Order: sequence, then structure tokens, then C-alpha cells
Amino acid sequence: MQRLTDQELLELLNDTESDRAERKETFKGDVPKKARQAVCAFANDLPGHNKAGVLFIGANDKGEPSNVDVTDNLLLSLADMKTDGNILPLPVLTVEKRILKGAPIAVVTVMPSDMPPVKFEGRIWIRTGPRRALANAQEERILNEKRRYKNLPFDIYPVPSATVGDLARSIFENEYLPQAFAQDVLEANGRSYEERLASCRIIVSPEDTTPTVTGLLAVGKQPQDFIQGAYIQFLRIDGNELADSVIDEEEIRGGIVEMLRRIEEKLKAHNRNAVDIVSSATHKIESPYPQAALQQIIYNAVLHRTYESTNAPIRVYWFNDRIEINSPGGPYGNVTSENFGKPGVTDYRNPNIADVLKTFGFIQAFGRGIATARKTMEANGNPPVEFETSQSAVVCILRGKS
Repeated sequence: MQRLTDQELLELLNDTESDRAERKETFKGDVPKKARQAVCAFANDLPGHNKAGVLFIGANDKGEPSNVDVTDNLLLSLADMKTDGNILPLPVLTVEKRILKGAPIAVVTVMPSDMPPVKFEGRIWIRTGPRRALANAQEERILNEKRRYKNLPFDIYPVPSATVGDLARSIFENEYLPQAFAQDVLEANGRSYEERLASCRIIVSPEDTTPTVTGLLAVGKQPQDFIQGAYIQFLRIDGNELADSVIDEEEIRGGIVEMLRRIEEKLKAHNRNAVDIVSSATHKIESPYPQAALQQIIYNAVLHRTYESTNAPIRVYWFNDRIEINSPGGPYGNVTSENFGKPGVTDYRNPNIADVLKTFGFIQAFGRGIATARKTMEANGNPPVEFETSQSAVVCILRGKS
């Protein structure tokens, strides 16, 4: 992502009629919400500039500095717009402090999305000249059409052997859509079933109704007919070695929602609580593993695994002394074996599957799953979470309390 020069920023700051710039004097009141609308609109790039849009915090409508105090907390709050889960798919943006016209200004640079339409709180925002507006049905169609010509991530690739009939319409209309779009958008006329599928990246386009990888995983009737490795293999082993006796096993298949609900039930069934009535006056209920840690690691495995060129499932092996969760595909993008799991280091192999998990409520915000798992393991008295990474897999090891 190319950093804009001071001169380029000044030109945008001074051009009050530009559809590539927006200015806010502070980041207070209703500005955080309007700022997210602006980020969404820049990411959609309806005019087709294929250039970054810029949100200036610390400048008035005329482009003059408002002398806001650009603190680290302000920059962190602005950066949170990327990962708080309200803008989907996740936008590509940078946040920095720049000195323009002799004053500090917070600059948020937003790149056009490869996967429009981008939504903020279930609404598609666009730029019409210097103002923000909600996209109408025709503008939404244009954004869908733009997506065809981009270099897309694998999770939005079409699956040629599948048809729109392989999608569960009832799940899409009754479960997915009401959570993906605001009610007033759903009530608007002019959007066909195919257009709504395309807006959610479930199919390629209204004209080409071939389901995508994300579409089959989200609302497919039998996704594993087309994506063979997209299931979870569970083994409960009575011992500490893989060769020991297996006392429970299951291949958990279906769409993402069904798989996650069933694996959560399976983990709860084996994560039996113990009641301590000796160590204190009141009894305490203890679990071998905190349920929140198990959930977060499983969500991460489903989200970050590779679905391309592999028939390997996610493997959950529960031994007497530990749980090993093996996710196909090594670290991706900005994440390496050296920085894996460090705070603030994230990247997304499957950004559209991330959208699905957020829409169905499994993820509230992005980039916090490992931190949550570590915190809850420590609070429960378990050893620290361990990760083993390679080019082909990420293995998470959760150890029981000694």
C-alpha cells in the first residue's frame, strides 16, 4: 500500500468537492459512526477511481487544521475501525499522524476493496461527490459487477460443479440475510434473490449464479460434496499418545454454523466440570479447560485454515493431558512463524469467511481470539497456550491443569 506524499494529502485536503476526501474536526460525538460510514464508502469506490480515499481527523470543512490533539489513543481508536467487525468485508486502511499546514492531523487512508459491496452495520455506503449516501439497488448492482474483474481470494472463487440449487434458500433468507443487512435495506424494493446472493458474495453475480466457496460453506446444503476437506475430525483418546484407545470419534460436517455448533456441543460434553467442596467454605465448580478458549481456537481454525488444494480436515484430538487442534495451512500474509500470535499482528486468508462468522455472531471483533484464549487459560489455572507452525499447518496445544 503506497503512502501518500504530503503534497498529495494537501491536494485532497484543499479540494472540498473531492469524493476521495472527508474532513472531521474531532473524533467525538457521532463522528466515530460517520467516520466508519466514510471508510465504507471509500472502500466501495463507486466512481471507480482505483485510488485511496482519505479521512482527515483534525481539519474543518474548508480543509483548515482544527488543532486537535493527535494522541496514541486517538490513533488506536481510528485503527479499531478496521477490526471491530462493523465494516465487512474487512477494509484495507492505514492510520498515521501527519503534519499538514503546520498542524498535526490524523490521516486514515482507505484502499478500494477487491470485494465490494462493503457494508457498515448492514448498509452499503458510497460517495456521491463530497457527500456520503446509501447505495440504491442500481448502485449495488454496479458494485457487484466491479467484483468480477478483481484478483479475488480463494474463498470467493466460484465452484463450477455447484449450482444455485445447492444453496439452502431458507437458511439464506431466514437466518443469514436478517443479520447481514439492516431491516430498512431488506425492505427496499428492486433486489432479486440472485442480487441479494451476489451482494453477500454467495454467488458470483446475478447473471452468473455459480456458488462461491464462501457461499457453499455459509448456506450450502452439503458443502463437503464440493469442498472435501471442509469438516472437523474429533477424537477423544484415552491416553496421551495417538496410538492409545479412542473412546469417542466423529466427523463433523455441514455448513459453518452447523459444524461450529456441533463441535461446541462435543467439546462441552467432554469438558466435564468438577465440584470442589474441600478447599473452601463454599463449593467451586472447575473445568479442565475454559470453554471460551476452546471456542476461540476452533473459530480461528475454521477462519484461518486453507480450503485450497487440500482434502485435510481440521483435527481436534483430545488426549488425557492436552488438546491438540490442527488447522491445515501455515501462517498467511503478514503473519509469520516468528510473529504468530503477537498482539496486533493479523492477516486474513479468508476475509469473506470472516464476514460469515461475524454475521452469524461467532465473532464480535477481529484479531482477539488468541488473546482471549490465553487470558481465559491463565484465569482457569492452565499452562500457557502453545502454537507450532509450519508451511502446511498450525497446531494449537491446550494443556490441562496439573
